[in-house]
Amino acid sequence: MMDQKVLITKLNYNQTTYITTALYSGKQLLEVYLEPVEQKSILNNIYVGRVKDIVKNLNAAFIEIAPGKPCYYSLEDCHNPIYVKKINSPRMVQGDEVVVQVVKENIKTKPPKLSTNLTFAGNYLVLTTENTTIGISKKLPQEERERLKGLLEPYRNPDFGIVVRTNAAQATETEILTEYNNLRQEYEQLVQNAVHRTCFSCLKESPPEFLSLLRDVHQHELLEIITDDTELYAQIEKAGFPVKLYEDTMISLSKLYSLEVKLKEALQERVWLKSGGYLIIQPTEALTVIDVNSGKSIAKKNVQEHYLNINLEAAKEIAHQLRLRNISGIIVVDFIDMKEQKAKDTLMYQLRQLVKTDSVPVQVVDMTRLNLVELTRKKVRKSLAEQIS
Repeated sequence: MMDQKVLITKLNYNQTTYITTALYSGKQLLEVYLEPVEQKSILNNIYVGRVKDIVKNLNAAFIEIAPGKPCYYSLEDCHNPIYVKKINSPRMVQGDEVVVQVVKENIKTKPPKLSTNLTFAGNYLVLTTENTTIGISKKLPQEERERLKGLLEPYRNPDFGIVVRTNAAQATETEILTEYNNLRQEYEQLVQNAVHRTCFSCLKESPPEFLSLLRDVHQHELLEIITDDTELYAQIEKAGFPVKLYEDTMISLSKLYSLEVKLKEALQERVWLKSGGYLIIQPTEALTVIDVNSGKSIAKKNVQEHYLNINLEAAKEIAHQLRLRNISGIIVVDFIDMKEQKAKDTLMYQLRQLVKTDSVPVQVVDMTRLNLVELTRKKVRKSLAEQIS
């Protein structure tokens, strides 16, 4: 259903101006990302890095992408790196200069994470340097996956692989192959230039975060993209996205969609449910804890059925809050205790179905003997609270 809108606007919050990208479904805010105007993200940037340390007990290296800026690199991912300068050793060693890409921003106390598997992303395809297969989005029907794989099979290359994105289903074959050629040329040009660049050079700067986020939205679900900023409008239009300029001077775009109010609500610890129950969401250094409470909700007859209904309502809201707040890593949920195994199975089934709509992979692990539900959500970008702080 094409009911989703993306709002992109400049918003002042806590004396900082952010480029705010908000994804709405109807009037519900699904996702929101804040990018400080005066601070560029390094996510997906490609650098010539220098290996500072090899930490054997972690099977990892720390690679500097700028003087005094070491980043984490797992040696398990070291398959076919592109070296600019190599010390005489078959393994990666201290002093090597290598082409790396930032795949995770610094989160809490953890440094940014690097990979030597370089990715070049387009609207329909992603080129990868260390995985040389052709992969197709699992969100597409089997027949469509086979068609797209057949289209790209003649272009298989031993030097790189291709991942076909969900949005490719809405593109023509000409558009897909044109993007393939553009990505291939971009990759080849970067590899040729890398050997002539000095250490700590930025070989490729990722586009502004709001453009990367637009590229990740499923276009077949998108009704429109709206901005009230002429500068942002020009950038979005230049990137090839259909965009509408909001020009009503009576009420701002953020006020029209209650963006500031919803943003403040998304940063609060307590989330009220329609039944009168509520959630308490508490991030810690190691994990995020969510507590489900019955609150003002009162059982009239069957208490166990009442608890199941509150838990099901809470599961729906938890799936929404994980996405809205961009909570990642380990999440533990303390639902209201239920005695019947059938009720527990119903809750776990519904929770697994609800998190499937998330744009980031979520795994519902299990319910422990203490009736705590364990989840994990992939870490990529900072949480909403960290974006603000």
